[in-house]
Amino acid sequence: MFAARLKADAARVETRLRAEIARYGDLPVVAAMDHACQGGKGLRGFLVMESARLHDIPEDQAILPACAIEAVHAYSLIHDDLPAMDDDDLRRGRPTVHVKWDEATAILAGDALQTLAFGLLADPALPPARAVALSHDMAQAAGAGGMVLGQALDIAAETAAAPLDLDQITALQAGKTGALIGWAACAGAVLAGTDATPLRSYAAALGLAFQIADDILDVEGCADKTGKRLRKDADAGKATFVSLLGLDGARARAAELVTQAEAALDPYGDRAQVLKEAARFAIARDR
Repeated sequence: MFAARLKADAARVETRLRAEIARYGDLPVVAAMDHACQGGKGLRGFLVMESARLHDIPEDQAILPACAIEAVHAYSLIHDDLPAMDDDDLRRGRPTVHVKWDEATAILAGDALQTLAFGLLADPALPPARAVALSHDMAQAAGAGGMVLGQALDIAAETAAAPLDLDQITALQAGKTGALIGWAACAGAVLAGTDATPLRSYAAALGLAFQIADDILDVEGCADKTGKRLRKDADAGKATFVSLLGLDGARARAAELVTQAEAALDPYGDRAQVLKEAARFAIARDR
């Protein structure tokens, strides 16, 4: 069920997000925004949609924060790929935005996607109090206390006197990868005005497992399947979960986290089955 649900939600969210982008007309920066939002796994948007279903939130409300999180994720990838950051020329099997256009267009496209996300969260279709809560939480997750902090720590680690230890890597990735996953998984509870604690615990374990799987893919994956350059962390001498734990240790830790993620969903009973499958997918994927 999970694979079909993920595929359907990813297509639905991407179609809606691209329609929102198309409203801005035929300009290079708009084309760059559209380019960046195509072809992803759609996991974050799916987490919004599924957590909304868990709380009986109508799809016409849930799709707005789902599009918002995918817009923020796309913006983060555009900026992450820039020469000043990771300097990547391939993303999702296609040229990165600064390669296809130029650095200035890439920066502006990322900026525009971030502001578009907050515009989507302010849509009148969302109850005002819920829109405010989602926007506040997004600012925390995407900003200097979340994703941006994680990226800053990652950049600083490249010139640090010694590689990061396991606790430092865990904290870094909780921001860089985990913060947006956490926002997405909790969105349904926020829309419903209910306690998000179980989903927050689920997302913390899921986000870390997802990153460990990324580190494993960076070592063992196939560039044709992942759609991006691999082995770059090892080439840069950066500490990762694999370098610190070894491949077998990283796999074991990821499996433990999946078990934790599944257990966190116990209060929801069988209704959370698809989210449990999503946790298993996080460490079984090949891209």
